[in-house]
Amino acid sequence: MREQVTGRSYKNRLVVLIIAFLVVFFGSFMVGQYAIMPDELIRIICSRFMDIPQTWPDAAENVVFQIRLPRVCAAALIGASLSVAGVSYQGMFQNPMVSPGVLGASSGAGCGAAIAIVLGLSYYSISTMAFIFGLGAVFLAYGISRVSRINPVLAMILAGMLISSLFSSITSFIKLIADTDSQLPAITYWLMGSLVSIEPRDVEFAIIPILIGMVPLVLLRWRINLLTVGEEEALSMGIDTSKLRFLVIVCATLLTSISVAISGVIGWIGLVIPHFCRMIYGYDYRRLIPTNMLFGATFLMVVDNVARLATTAEIPIGILTSFIGAPIFVYLILTGGAIRGD
Repeated sequence: MREQVTGRSYKNRLVVLIIAFLVVFFGSFMVGQYAIMPDELIRIICSRFMDIPQTWPDAAENVVFQIRLPRVCAAALIGASLSVAGVSYQGMFQNPMVSPGVLGASSGAGCGAAIAIVLGLSYYSISTMAFIFGLGAVFLAYGISRVSRINPVLAMILAGMLISSLFSSITSFIKLIADTDSQLPAITYWLMGSLVSIEPRDVEFAIIPILIGMVPLVLLRWRINLLTVGEEEALSMGIDTSKLRFLVIVCATLLTSISVAISGVIGWIGLVIPHFCRMIYGYDYRRLIPTNMLFGATFLMVVDNVARLATTAEIPIGILTSFIGAPIFVYLILTGGAIRGD
């Protein structure tokens, strides 16, 4: 049964989530093989805005601004994007088992990156190809569903499965013909997902598509509630469901494609985090969209910190999200996602 979360309870839980996000965000600057103390971090950050005598080594400042700042920001943006994309797709399809890759964005992006790597393109070109192929895969799936004569929602899911399988097959063929000494390891590592190579220009490249995808979903989050109650109810309230679905698809696809383009394939976030948010904050999309942003960002920053600290050779973050996400999802299935105490 759906648990009702009161307004006061929601606000208290939201405050806790915001505090957790801030603690993890600033804490992520301090952890790593080059440890930075809290007081030193505060002075380094404040030095960009105030005239403070330098009492820290240049290496510490470079680590904060050139390495950890883009990486932490990328983890927060990608976690928020995948979570919001996942919960938006779940609401649109009225299916809690849907993930951001349901329409082929992840498979398409992976295929585009593999092609770029085999062609020997630059790092920035690989991200661009992945982004374009991710968008193309989804719009190809959407185009197929539009000409189908079956139920539009079912047609989109089936078309997404078809396109995902097609691009996965192309990626497998590319791996087969890739050079085994350099290209194949690069493709394999990219498909596992990682934030090791994140640079400031990656965040700059991603921020505009993320804003374009995120802002409409935040502004129209109350309308997504109407998609979850059924077609007839939404139409009776004057909502054009076909246009709303298309807008959700465009925005969620932008979020998914750009996330995969700069980090590789990171699974489970867009599937598991929305369930956690429903457990804690209820089923209202006016609450789910903002809480998924914060929860997803916090979760991926924590996982990235574990990836940096667990071993001397950094673990690809996509592996860790699978290790963490799969058991959690089993727990949610067994318990039905129920919580107590309200």
